[in-house]
Amino acid sequence: MPPAAPPAVPATEAFSPATADLDTWPVPVQVASLWEGQMTAVAAIRPALAAIAAAVEAALPRLRASGRLIYAGAGSSGRLAAQDGAELEPTFDWPASRTILLVAGGPRALTEAVENAEDDTDSARRDMQAARVGPDDVLIALAASGRTPYTLACVRSATAAGALTIGVANSAGSALLDLAAHPILIETGAEAIAGSTRMKAGTSQKIVLNLLSTAMMVGLGRVHAGRMVDMRARNEKLRHRAVRMVRDLTGCTEQAAVAALAGTDGRVKPAVLVVHGLTPGDAASALARHDGRLRAALRSVTAGAGGG
Repeated sequence: MPPAAPPAVPATEAFSPATADLDTWPVPVQVASLWEGQMTAVAAIRPALAAIAAAVEAALPRLRASGRLIYAGAGSSGRLAAQDGAELEPTFDWPASRTILLVAGGPRALTEAVENAEDDTDSARRDMQAARVGPDDVLIALAASGRTPYTLACVRSATAAGALTIGVANSAGSALLDLAAHPILIETGAEAIAGSTRMKAGTSQKIVLNLLSTAMMVGLGRVHAGRMVDMRARNEKLRHRAVRMVRDLTGCTEQAAVAALAGTDGRVKPAVLVVHGLTPGDAASALARHDGRLRAALRSVTAGAGGG
């Protein structure tokens, strides 16, 4: 019997002849070449925009039903995913309890390499079981090669639990894209340094994560008029930003904005409604009636004032 053929090499592991002499080039030429690769990574996302939008639209009903965002990945992909998830709470006041970060090798893998972690499918299944994944949850799984065992096991477990699965990979025809309900292929091709997917593939994954999570938060009413109106003002810079947002959105004075924010625990959305004449309690009730959407709450306030 002839020996089995070796597995096909993912596109992200291929060698690029264009950079074979990278280590012999002057530093300015090296930097320019690497920069060109980053621009290629950005451009590679455009063909996937429709798939990204479809994934967001599919995720929104589940997230509105109190579902959670679950991120899964290994190595660079896992660290990028964890960064995206960690930023949702301070930026959009997305509850930390509704964000699950699964990285092969556990928290230690966020700052150092953990040997063989990406191959540990048993760990993936344990992580998913501990997360108690359900039908309202949304899993975003990332793997440049599209075949990382830990990540694939997370997707299989999420699918079995009825969760929505979104897979982001940089290699066509990969298992991750086959398994995910919403596959997102970003064909970044061979890296300047073969296999170093922290470069083009990593850049593209970071952008895709930005697009996915930001569009989800917009769809959940956590952005108004291009501003992060659900931001938590936890330091001086953000407190100034909150005052500026209230002033910009209402045209009020700085003193009025500061007073409105003082009555709403620093929250911008109810403060805007307070400036429009509501009490803090009525502002909170108006937002609750409109699923936290400031635009809809403002319309109701304006309509009520007009009717009076």
